[in-house]
Amino acid sequence: MRASPHTSAAGSKTPTIATPEALCAQLETTLFGKGAALRLALAAWLADGHVLIEDLPGVGKTTLARALATAFGFSWQRLQGTPDLLPADITGGLVWDAAKAELRFVPGPIFSEVVLFDELNRANPKTQSALLEAMQERQVSIEGQIHPLPDPFLLIATQNPLSQIGANPLPEGQLDRFAVRLTLGYPPRAAERQLVRHALDRSEAVATPPAHVTRETFLAWRAQVRTVTVREALIDYALDLAAASRRHPALKLGLSPRAVVQLLELSRAWAFLSERTFVLPDDLQAVFRAATAHRLWAKADAAQTPEAVAVELLTTTPVPH
Repeated sequence: MRASPHTSAAGSKTPTIATPEALCAQLETTLFGKGAALRLALAAWLADGHVLIEDLPGVGKTTLARALATAFGFSWQRLQGTPDLLPADITGGLVWDAAKAELRFVPGPIFSEVVLFDELNRANPKTQSALLEAMQERQVSIEGQIHPLPDPFLLIATQNPLSQIGANPLPEGQLDRFAVRLTLGYPPRAAERQLVRHALDRSEAVATPPAHVTRETFLAWRAQVRTVTVREALIDYALDLAAASRRHPALKLGLSPRAVVQLLELSRAWAFLSERTFVLPDDLQAVFRAATAHRLWAKADAAQTPEAVAVELLTTTPVPH
């Protein structure tokens, strides 16, 4: 199987991080200029969602994904998307146990608390589909037997733009299972200079310890997110945005009910990161584009991109008081 197992060492000298803000600050010391993407990714995970990072090669997709995967005290594994990757390389399968003269299930790398899937859209469509049940139901079915995944189960995937050679588009149903899609872009000059200096000075890179959050701390944060109040007016606001997307003339596919639920869960997590116990329209607006643009499918002759439509929906839909 094309996977690399990793487990965070509980007895390491890595400092324990007690707050989400401290975690973001620590990660930003090695991920220059990626503060907004870090905050969105953390909000997605606290909302029990998955993260997709899409951008050109060399702008830090894998670096960001690896930093997030290693930030928590979880077991984690890395998968590399290739055209010959098989579904069983992800989920595992039945093997013959000669000693017991029976078939035995051997779990694949998907049975980790955090899975980093690099270049997901280089895998073939059949292999991509092996993630669908795992992402939504948090389980894998093999030969009629259901195998639950760990809790939490967090997937962070990267993909190259479809203009890149060897990229296979992800199906609509799979994109709808990602809570957010992030793009990084080229960093500002000052951040890029820090990044280059940091990479050249290996002693400085080693001296900067990675962030560390225990499993218990993460689960406590997630439980607090679920107590953040979402008022009825905010639910109606999310439903109004979804309805507007479904009748937008540039779109052939609007937001699904699952998208509405995840949008509100993300808004809760964003409010929690802002140290509030209730959701404001500002929270929903802050996560809206990352949570919805990958779920909006433009018509072939549309003049607007899904990202532009997402921005338009925010500006034309009345905001509740």
